[in-house]
Amino acid sequence: MVYKSIIAMVKPNLTDNVVASAKQAGATGATIIAASGTGAHEAKTFFGLSLDVRTDVIIFIVGTDDIDSVLSAIHTEGQFSEPGTGIAFVLGVEKTIGFESQQSKQRQ
Repeated sequence: MVYKSIIAMVKPNLTDNVVASAKQAGATGATIIAASGTGAHEAKTFFGLSLDVRTDVIIFIVGTDDIDSVLSAIHTEGQFSEPGTGIAFVLGVEKTIGFESQQSKQRQ
């Protein structure tokens, strides 16, 4: 099986919906990492101090057949049409280990 990695940066209040929607679209799991960052037009200040913008980085490892449906689900649930809500991108995965349980789920 050939896999790709989808990396999505989303607002924390949308993370649960993004993961649930991605799973319905074919993802079998996700790793979520709390992070902070800022977009091009998001620099917020409070009394002259810059504020970090909280974000979650969600990593999915998905079979190539499911990439488009999972990415579409992430786009919708992550509200990526709205400015400053997040981004997602796909990277190649050269090798994997520990995916035996994932493969059996995908065959069902």
